[in-house]
Amino acid sequence: MDEGHHHLFDDPLIGRVVVSEEQLQARIAELGAEITADYEGRAPLLVGVLKGAFVFMADLARQIALPVEFDFMAVSSYGTATKSSGVVRIVKDLDLDLSGRHVLLVEDIIDSGLTLAYLRKNLLARNPASVEVCALLLREGLQKLDPDLRYVGFSIPPDFVVGYGLDVAERYRNLPYVAAYEGS
Repeated sequence: MDEGHHHLFDDPLIGRVVVSEEQLQARIAELGAEITADYEGRAPLLVGVLKGAFVFMADLARQIALPVEFDFMAVSSYGTATKSSGVVRIVKDLDLDLSGRHVLLVEDIIDSGLTLAYLRKNLLARNPASVEVCALLLREGLQKLDPDLRYVGFSIPPDFVVGYGLDVAERYRNLPYVAAYEGS
């Protein structure tokens, strides 16, 4: 066990590992190869949905063997609750013009799919050449709408999870794996 992460492992609220560090890195390499093949000859614009996607997006981008550009959006849909309210507002908008761009929206986790549907509609209205979605995690059984996801890392049970960018009140994002959260 890596002593540097020791204090995180001692947290009684961190439950079983849902996706290990090894599984994450292996799957992200596969996703990167797939995206590289699909976007050959193009320079995709990766749009990260803050804050949760930043860890995934950094690792994913380094597995894409193409020139890529980065931009970020922040949306608020949860408030303080762990259940999505379905009400979405853009807290930080994109800096770049999407006209004619091949946009790849990078998400950490898809729950109900409501935020994603809103974001897709919002991005499509900006005249990009294409919009696809790459989500690290798809929480099973909660989608009200078909999320129409081009790239998905892992389907996971509907437990609340933390780590690898995912937080509870800003904690646990730096765990190198995804784990079940045992708090309320």
